[in-house]
Amino acid sequence: MAFRRALKQAAVVGGVAVTTVFGLSQLIEYRRTQAQLARVAAEAELKVLFANELPSREAQLAALQDTPEFDVLIVGGGATGAGCALDAVTRNLRTALVERSDFSSGTSSRSTKLIHGGVRYLQKAIMKLDYEQYMMVKEALHERANLLQIAPHLSAPLPIMLPVYKWWQLPYYWAGIKMYDVVAGIHCLQSSYLLSKSKALEYFPMLNKDKLVGAIVYYDGQHNDARMNLAIALTAARHGAAIANYTEVVHLLKTKNQKTGREQLCGAHCRDVLTGKEFDVRAKCVINATGPFTDSLRQMDKQETAKICQPSAGVHIVMPGYYSPDSMGLLDPATSDGRVIFFLPWEKMTIAGTTDTPTDVTAHPIPREDDIDFILREVRNYLSPDVEVRRGDVLAAWSGIRPLVTDPNSKDTQSICRNHVVSISDTGLITIAGGKWTTYRAMAQETIDAAVKFLHLPARPCRTVGLMLEGAKGWTPTLYIRLVQDYGLEEEVAQHLATAYGGKAFDVAKMAKVTGQRWPIVGKRLVSEFPYIEAEVLYAIKEYACTAIDVMARRTRLGFLNVQAADEALPRIVQIMGKELNWSQEKRTEELEAAKMFLYHEMGYRSRSERLTKSSEIHLDYQDVMRYKNRFHKFDKESKGFITTVDVQRVLEVSFPSVF
Repeated sequence: MAFRRALKQAAVVGGVAVTTVFGLSQLIEYRRTQAQLARVAAEAELKVLFANELPSREAQLAALQDTPEFDVLIVGGGATGAGCALDAVTRNLRTALVERSDFSSGTSSRSTKLIHGGVRYLQKAIMKLDYEQYMMVKEALHERANLLQIAPHLSAPLPIMLPVYKWWQLPYYWAGIKMYDVVAGIHCLQSSYLLSKSKALEYFPMLNKDKLVGAIVYYDGQHNDARMNLAIALTAARHGAAIANYTEVVHLLKTKNQKTGREQLCGAHCRDVLTGKEFDVRAKCVINATGPFTDSLRQMDKQETAKICQPSAGVHIVMPGYYSPDSMGLLDPATSDGRVIFFLPWEKMTIAGTTDTPTDVTAHPIPREDDIDFILREVRNYLSPDVEVRRGDVLAAWSGIRPLVTDPNSKDTQSICRNHVVSISDTGLITIAGGKWTTYRAMAQETIDAAVKFLHLPARPCRTVGLMLEGAKGWTPTLYIRLVQDYGLEEEVAQHLATAYGGKAFDVAKMAKVTGQRWPIVGKRLVSEFPYIEAEVLYAIKEYACTAIDVMARRTRLGFLNVQAADEALPRIVQIMGKELNWSQEKRTEELEAAKMFLYHEMGYRSRSERLTKSSEIHLDYQDVMRYKNRFHKFDKESKGFITTVDVQRVLEVSFPSVF
């Protein structure tokens, strides 16, 4: 394999370019050493104020109200906002963050789950000689390596297959993918490689073999996006940042600069969404990290401000795991309308998406049936005719709104670069817009750099490269075995807890109640076919979960994996949360209904139900009609016009007496 050959790599050590020839073991050791050095540098002299117990949400709200003045107030609790909070607090800045919904409730939980540099952006960079896009890919590949290092429990490398159906495409795609490896340099996860037709079908047996020439496999990263976002936010909280979800900005606070006479921001007037209580949060600097809602906050600062974001909707669907191999993804680089679609294993299911269409900004995006049908059509093109791709196999579907930075002359969103911009208004509102999940840390660093420079804040240099996130400390690939041995958890449940919570999995296991069975000893599941347990609901409250939706969609991922299973688990989730949080019966009913509406509209339950129950015309000949009519009357002995379970049991007892 190419990965086993000597690799010629260019590395920069201490600012000096060094060209070295690595064997496999030397390359791995070099990467490990560099990662350890980065981690040591990041963690040196950093104080973790809340290493043992996170402050409660009430304590965080009190800190927001009682602190005379923060250095920075970040608005938005997605990946970028949480990244800004972590960057700022680890620079010794007094940091606050408010989010009007839940952490990662928007775009950051509705991604393709990839940590990637962007193969298609590299293609554009080469074809158009676009240096800016090239540097964006290079930066993203560096950030990919860092993210895989600082949260190994939540992320892992994933091989992705690019099937080739025309001989002339083979060298073209091969050159592009190898360039991807070259640009990654020492951060290359594994070297890409070619596969023959037979090998491609061996690795991906459900692939359409007609006209298949071969395939190319390259590597990117994959993660649990909502929990990764949460890990970033919780890490910031542990280092002393005051963070609060369900806290919205009502209006921005301004004061006059004594020297210039101009208005400048000095904080925000906020409202606790859950209680209605309003209060001021004072800060030297306000950072706008609200993703698709960027322009809303900018216009709150100054009404006539021109919009800079053009939202784009990306729809994903979830299908059963048997649609893809356990450890191999698929990339369709040229769909019927030119969009790129991924087909990836995730959480033992299969994700397919994404679409890319202009949309309006909304807090509750709904997946369109047209987009779902488009994805299914493209999936059928790449899978074997033996595999029947059915609409009924779509277990969940969601739409995420990408906050793309607009070019006023652009006619569509597909050509827009996924780069980011940092801007500062006349009043001092610092806006970070655009970008993508993978580069959240670099975006945060650039934003805090801008804030420090603009306000002359006494801050340390950035410390987030190599800084381990919540749960990373103490995690090992075999941690789940200790959970099985020490607590008596099912192996599948233990594996899930280890990957979702890392070293904090033991805290979850301690909260698990005895099942009363021989095995497992502890850990009652919320639904039988998924490894989520009731103790996770209790632990989710410690992680600032306030609603049943928070638990179902973001602390666990059940709502994103199977809407029907999530619907079944909801009553128990509400019951556990209601008891722990002293909810009234009225509040419990309200939570249950809100969660059902979330599943129905935002997770595709509505589309699924309509498709499964929608009446369609059936053509039967006379013989078929008589045959089905006779069968019905065989069960409906009493001519009631309908059949009950008793009728079915009676017929079965006569037909199969030995069984009954």
